[in-house]
Amino acid sequence: MSAVTLVLLFAACSSSSKSAEPEPSDASSTTTAPAKLIAAPKGLPAFYAVPDPLPGDTGTLVKSEKVPVDGLHGTAYRVMYASEGVDGEPVAVTGTILVPDKPAPAGGYPVVTWAHGTNGMADVCAPSLEPGNSAPLANALLDKGWLVTATDYQGEGTPGLHPYIAGTNSAHNAIDIVRAAHELPDTKVSDDYVVWGHSQGGHTAMFTLDQGADYAPELNLKGVVAGAPPSQFAFIYNYLLSSPFRYYLLMAGGGLHAAYGDERAPLDQVFTPEGMKLLPLLDQGCAGDLADKVGGLDVSKLSKGDPFKVPAWKKILEENDPQYFSKPSAAPLLIIQGGNDEQIPVVSTKLLADHLCDIGRRPFVENFAERREVTGVDQALDFGF
Repeated sequence: MSAVTLVLLFAACSSSSKSAEPEPSDASSTTTAPAKLIAAPKGLPAFYAVPDPLPGDTGTLVKSEKVPVDGLHGTAYRVMYASEGVDGEPVAVTGTILVPDKPAPAGGYPVVTWAHGTNGMADVCAPSLEPGNSAPLANALLDKGWLVTATDYQGEGTPGLHPYIAGTNSAHNAIDIVRAAHELPDTKVSDDYVVWGHSQGGHTAMFTLDQGADYAPELNLKGVVAGAPPSQFAFIYNYLLSSPFRYYLLMAGGGLHAAYGDERAPLDQVFTPEGMKLLPLLDQGCAGDLADKVGGLDVSKLSKGDPFKVPAWKKILEENDPQYFSKPSAAPLLIIQGGNDEQIPVVSTKLLADHLCDIGRRPFVENFAERREVTGVDQALDFGF
């Protein structure tokens, strides 16, 4: 993996583009015959059809198929598994599991569960459609004997709009694919796992840190790596108003409404009629398409004003802001962010790191203000395994 220039905040506090057509899979697959199927989203292969009802509990592997990936140091599986939304209702989620070529150690392969960054909210954005895109980075992990799981998140590849920036939802998705990996045939998987995510995935990683031990007590969360995790939402809202990434405001409103529904997240309280007309775009293309279509929008025509002055939305936004975490986690945390990040202000991440140290353990924060070179993945993940 090539060197990258990063600013690191070690907060342990203790000693995108449109997806192309997917590559064909081989005949190796597993599935349970359902009473009926919900058809695969338009343009996606039949694998993405969802059994109704879903079999088993959260973390159940619903089906899998091997996918050939050139140059991968392991075997790639496209999977569908059971997870749950913020309301506790079962949902189908798709993703990818990469198994190392080398034999599993005595305790099974330790797991790195990857949470991807903002790539859009539509079905065609599902990373499992093109698992070969991750091969260069994945090989660095597979070569160390780590099994990799990578959720698409609910709504990317499965029915309904993706609940963008709903932290509990995405954390459940990232954890349940680790559970599902234990059900792959002829694959011995450890209960030890590390979460690694960037941007939206960094936000997901933060919520696994907060909820992982309670949600999946049978698993051992060994560490969390959160790259540029969004927090300080009230600050970021004002930052985005004049940013080229202001379309994130449309994504956040639509995504949180998808998670919480009309009663808790009423759209007409924050979006104008003109803004409401733009919401269908969220399910029609990936982030690049959305940027092209609405990236230059006038926010005053989209929004009715500051959502933090709307009680229902203020509550939802604070529930999904890591700045409001109130309890420590036993797992170590590494926060990584580029010093020239144009989407997530570096100061917001520093404030988050300070808060996390304040709520639980002896503060230990290193802020590398100067640029420094970080090579490979050892510095990011070896602290966990």
